[in-house]
Amino acid sequence: MGNTVTRYPNGVTNVNVGTPFADMGQLDPTLYHTYWNDFDTYTAGDWTVTETQAGATQALTAGDGGLLLLTNSAADDDLNALQKNPAAFAFAAGKKLFFSCRFKVSDATQSDVVVGLPVVDATPLDVTDGIYFLKSDGSTSVAVICRKDATTGSTTATGIATMANDTFITLAFAYDGDSKVEYAVNGVLVGSLNASSSFLPDANCTISFAIQNGEAVAKTMTVDYIFVAEER
Repeated sequence: MGNTVTRYPNGVTNVNVGTPFADMGQLDPTLYHTYWNDFDTYTAGDWTVTETQAGATQALTAGDGGLLLLTNSAADDDLNALQKNPAAFAFAAGKKLFFSCRFKVSDATQSDVVVGLPVVDATPLDVTDGIYFLKSDGSTSVAVICRKDATTGSTTATGIATMANDTFITLAFAYDGDSKVEYAVNGVLVGSLNASSSFLPDANCTISFAIQNGEAVAKTMTVDYIFVAEER
C-alpha cells in the first residue's frame, strides 16, 4: 500500500500569528459554533416534538452510521416533527453558516418533508422565518427557501432535487455572510438564493426536521446525521 498522503507532523492551524492559539497544533474549535449529531445516541429531552396524532414515535434504529427513525401513525396528515431546543443559531451579516443533513423517507410522494434551520414553530411545514428544504405532498421535487417573513421577504428555488422511496439524500446549504446562500444535493452545488437583508432570517433559528403523511398510511423518516457550523 503506497504512502502518498501529505502529512503535517507539526499540526495545522486556522488562526493568525500573534494570537493566543497560534502555536496550537490543531484547529481552533472556538471560531465556530458547531452542532454535529450522528445519532449514535438520542436524548428526547433535547428536542421539542410536535405530533398531531397519537402513536408517532422517535427512536434510534439499527443501521450503519447511526440512525434516528421517525414513525408516523396511520392517520392522514399525521405530523411528526423535531426541533432542537432552545433555538441556538442566528443568521448574521459577516458570519458564514453551513448546514447539512442526510436522510431518507419511506414514501417520497405521499409525504411532506422539511429539514433545515427555521424558527421554532408548531407548524414546521410553513414557518415565518428560516432557511430550509421542503418537499410537498404529491410530489418528489425538493425546494429550498430563504425567508425573513412569510409574506414580505421570501425567496424560493424549486425542483432542485428529486427524492425516491427509501433512498438517502444529502441536502446542504452555505450562507456566505453577505448576500447569498448556496445549496447542494448529494455534495454537488446546484445553485444559490438571494440572502440579502430583505430575505435573511432575523430571528433565532433551530435545527428542525419533520415528516407529515400525505395519506392515511404510516410513513417513516430516517435521519443519518445533521451538521451545522456558524462563525462566531
